[in-house]
Amino acid sequence: MDLTLINFDDPSEVRTFDHGRFDVYKVGPMTLGRATYEPGWRWSEHVGEGFCQVEHVGLVISGRAAVHMDGGEEKVMGPGDFFYVPPGHDSWVVGDEPYVSLHIMGSEDYATD
Repeated sequence: MDLTLINFDDPSEVRTFDHGRFDVYKVGPMTLGRATYEPGWRWSEHVGEGFCQVEHVGLVISGRAAVHMDGGEEKVMGPGDFFYVPPGHDSWVVGDEPYVSLHIMGSEDYATD
């Protein structure tokens, strides 16, 4: 495998949808992502139907987002929070600031349909 550098401003792929985008970075053997969601964004309304079935590990950079699990548990994530979100969830932006997070796991199949 070759030494690889990918600039944050030059993603390998950009997936766009209403009120947001997901930048994909293919770095060596890994696929990483940057989610940017505008106020009013909600997974079940703007990206997929029902609950998201992708497993996520990441870090919130700015803004806040709520996560609601299909079993009823709900949490709000904010700047500096590392997160693990299992499959079977809905999520939405909280407040009027854009939400930005880096995804260490779960970028390969996120928002591909």
